[in-house]
Amino acid sequence: MNSISLVRNVVAGLAMLVGVTAMAAPAPVRAEPLYFAVEVRRDGRLVAQPKLLGETGRTLRAERRRPGAPGPDYRLVLTPRAEGQSFLLQLDLQLPEAKGHSELALLHGQERKLQLGRVPGELEVSLLLMRVDSPEFRALMQLTEGSGKAVSTSSI
Repeated sequence: MNSISLVRNVVAGLAMLVGVTAMAAPAPVRAEPLYFAVEVRRDGRLVAQPKLLGETGRTLRAERRRPGAPGPDYRLVLTPRAEGQSFLLQLDLQLPEAKGHSELALLHGQERKLQLGRVPGELEVSLLLMRVDSPEFRALMQLTEGSGKAVSTSSI
């Protein structure tokens, strides 16, 4: 066997291996755009009410900092991922005087209240998750526009 036919056989074998590997690999999961409406209360007092857009598989960070302040009023980190019909979500919240963490599963359109403090009411988060451009999301956006309130495009 000469060196040219040996090289051809090796290249053909590698091409076949790459083709088999590509067929066996799962199709990449498409990121799904999501809408989050969050409300944070500290000892019953409203601290934050961000409306956020994110997507599955990507960490979403939001914070509010007053001009000249040394630290943020709050820092929120959401990490969603799709799991069948539901979404698994990691939530981390940090305020100057408190912080909390939760892992939960939510369905599209579901709202949950979480107690993140040491005692009920100390640090409470209400969270609504929706798929973007779903009929329910469009209805929510129309309700917001029709209520006379200005629709904010900012995340905080």
